[in-house]
Amino acid sequence: MPKRKFFEPDLGSEPDSPFARDQDGNLVRRNYWLDMGDNSVARAMTAGIGARLSNDQKRAHLTDIGREHLVDQVCVQEILPPED
Repeated sequence: MPKRKFFEPDLGSEPDSPFARDQDGNLVRRNYWLDMGDNSVARAMTAGIGARLSNDQKRAHLTDIGREHLVDQVCVQEILPPED
């Protein structure tokens, strides 16, 4: 199984990032996310602190916190131009 592409914050400038992970890849501030309702998580990932993450990073994060049911709501659909 390929390693998930988690967002890696710059802990030098964001030491309290809710995306911080320990050396084993475990989310350090898991309760930050688990204490939020689905609507709050979706807003945080689309218009808040998670807005700059790629779809792959959002998908990996949502799956990790048990909110994979929000992927379609959070990840922007990429529209490909028609082939000539």
